[in-house]
Amino acid sequence: MAQYDTQRDELINQPPPLQDYNMFSSDQALVEAVLREGGKRGEKRLRTFGERCGSTDLLEAGNLANRCPPELHTHDRFGHRIDEVRFHPAYHQLMQHVFGSGMHSIAWTQKTTGAHVAHAAMVYMMAQTETGVCCPAAMTYAAVPSLRTTPELADEWLPRILNEAYDGDFCPAEQKRAATIGMAMTEKQGGSDLRTNTTRATPAGDSGEFLLNGHKWFCSAPMSDAFLTLAYIGSDLSCFLVPRWLPDGQRNRIFIQRLKDKCGNRSNASSEIEYHDTWCRLLGAQGEGVRTIIDMVHHTRLDASMAPAGIMRQALVQAIHHAHHRTAFQKKLVDQPLMQNVLADMALEVEAALLMAMRVARAFDEAQDNEAADSFARIATAVTKFWINKRTPNLVYEAMECLGGGGYVEESILPRLYREAPLNSIWEGSGNVIALDILRALERDPPSGEAFLQELDLAHGNDARFDAALQSLSSQLRKRSVTQTTARELAERLALLLQASLMLRYAGARGETFCRLRLGDSGWVLGANAGVTGAVEILEHAWPD
Repeated sequence: MAQYDTQRDELINQPPPLQDYNMFSSDQALVEAVLREGGKRGEKRLRTFGERCGSTDLLEAGNLANRCPPELHTHDRFGHRIDEVRFHPAYHQLMQHVFGSGMHSIAWTQKTTGAHVAHAAMVYMMAQTETGVCCPAAMTYAAVPSLRTTPELADEWLPRILNEAYDGDFCPAEQKRAATIGMAMTEKQGGSDLRTNTTRATPAGDSGEFLLNGHKWFCSAPMSDAFLTLAYIGSDLSCFLVPRWLPDGQRNRIFIQRLKDKCGNRSNASSEIEYHDTWCRLLGAQGEGVRTIIDMVHHTRLDASMAPAGIMRQALVQAIHHAHHRTAFQKKLVDQPLMQNVLADMALEVEAALLMAMRVARAFDEAQDNEAADSFARIATAVTKFWINKRTPNLVYEAMECLGGGGYVEESILPRLYREAPLNSIWEGSGNVIALDILRALERDPPSGEAFLQELDLAHGNDARFDAALQSLSSQLRKRSVTQTTARELAERLALLLQASLMLRYAGARGETFCRLRLGDSGWVLGANAGVTGAVEILEHAWPD
């Protein structure tokens, strides 16, 4: 019998797996941003969290949770309706990490400065491991301001959802160590136009108790312990808290019709549900449904900015790691001038996204007792969500191209990142919705525009291109010469100038390079320029391999 030639299996010129690394300590820009924006108290926790996020077993859990997506079981074997979504153990492992580490609660339980900064940094790292579980964590985190509008509900639910624990059992919240919150707002006929909702609420029993009837087109994380939802009481659009279980321990009448077969985000269940005389409680005042839930939307938009920034970061480090270990034409890829150009340009994009999102996170911390910070956060959150999400798909694709065919196969994390890349732009307001929100904020709340310009002005005098662009923007805003058709253009200009301002102030020579590439005459294809100044130093800062 012919013997197998083991030399055929000898691997040469292939990079080792990227695993067992600390996503916090290895990211100099992240460490610097956390400390600068007031998050020093959470540094130890973030370091521990980052080490776990980069561990082999948690990275593999992210892979498994996507390859083995959740399954809907509408009935048990006897024919009883159960409406239960069951997950692979890897999903529960990821949820245990997220909720056990307090990613959902640290912003509310850490009473010193930097609490939202720490939360944002954790979202940024977790998105690099697996983004599916970021959805239930984001909604649980963001539900806190809305719950606080109704003290009796806050007293009942906040201790459960702020607990640093995860309990995936399918049973009443009163019997669990911790609880999660989901959302069910949009309907088939309306989408973002919430006032076209047709779900109706009728009074039931004691004051504040209602029964719901209607269909919700998207219910995120349908195994949550309670959901925030919108429905009409007569002509009043109102917000309600809908628990999975009734006070007497019976299952509430929430019927899961199907799970969505999504492009990405496959570890996370998204569903269509129907309410049939579903018991709920009024949250906030009657007729103020949008006002009650808007704070939740505002906070989820912070997470919908941090997660795509994390996706970009993971794509970048995959590309740089590959380039450090792969040789072509007698040179390591990372030493080839054109590849250096592409990778350094990508690194600048990722750092600018991180700086912008972390600055917004600091504004969330300061907004509690600072009107200017609150005004800045109102517009900067929308600007940040709009821009980072627009940049993510293209950057992930460029990273995939850096790896070539190896980046296009499912064993690589890049196809998963690529499928995930569009999600956060759609969730909590697509591009047009966000651009129009920015326009409304400028029209209805002039202090928000002034606060934004004051932030930009902190970098005035550091770069001639920046100064000229800032002067043009200031003139446009003060003349109020923006229309709906130019709202996207405005959102882009606001975002680029905020990124440039932060890069000039905090990134040294990288800031000047960023301004030349983004505010000058360089091409928009990453790496399409005459040479990224200091490319080697930029890559050293981005990924000290």
